[in-house]
Amino acid sequence: MMQMITDNTIQYEDKDLLVVYKPAGLATQSARVTSPDLVSAVTRYLKGAPVYVVHRLDQPVEGLLVLAKTKQAAAGLNKQLQTGTLNKQYYALVHQEAEKLPAEGTLVDHLWKNPQTRKAEIVAQASGKGKCAKLHYRVLTKEADTALLDVRIETGRFHQIRAQLAHAGFPILGDQKYGTQASMEHSEQLGIKNVSLFAYAVAFTHPKTGKQMAFQAKSENPAISHLLTAMN
Repeated sequence: MMQMITDNTIQYEDKDLLVVYKPAGLATQSARVTSPDLVSAVTRYLKGAPVYVVHRLDQPVEGLLVLAKTKQAAAGLNKQLQTGTLNKQYYALVHQEAEKLPAEGTLVDHLWKNPQTRKAEIVAQASGKGKCAKLHYRVLTKEADTALLDVRIETGRFHQIRAQLAHAGFPILGDQKYGTQASMEHSEQLGIKNVSLFAYAVAFTHPKTGKQMAFQAKSENPAISHLLTAMN
């Protein structure tokens, strides 16, 4: 089935780049021609013009992505990504398990992508495997055994937020890959089927004009939207 561009897909567009919304369940870019993906849909929208991927979101994750239209814009945005000046903010809906979730915190781990399981694993720094992964979180609100976190990552590792929060004892709801039996049962009770992780904001310097750019989107995840609405 061909993935179509909707009114919500293109959040911003100019001659150099686009800011787009990716729904949960759609791959950012797929190697299989028969599998729908966001980049292919945007390429069709641009009538075959090139699209350069700057960063990605896991298939079950929704949120904002920046795509470049030119090699020069891609190079400038990639440099910001590497230096940490392309900022991404996430909402994560987590299961609190038996422990109490601190109001805020910083998680620092060494993550290694296991090629057999295609999962990110926490490894000892002395192992020589993996790369440092660092994130900051703040609890926005709690409801029963559920908490909504505002997450900012300093590094962009494979499955970073999902793996680090699960390792800390606060797995993201709807995450079948990193969740526990308790978190998956809680997800089922709430009717959550996709990973409740949402890249809600992105900010960067325009690679050509030097203008500061910032964008926010609304989640299509009812559980996240419910808690955000309850806060206001």
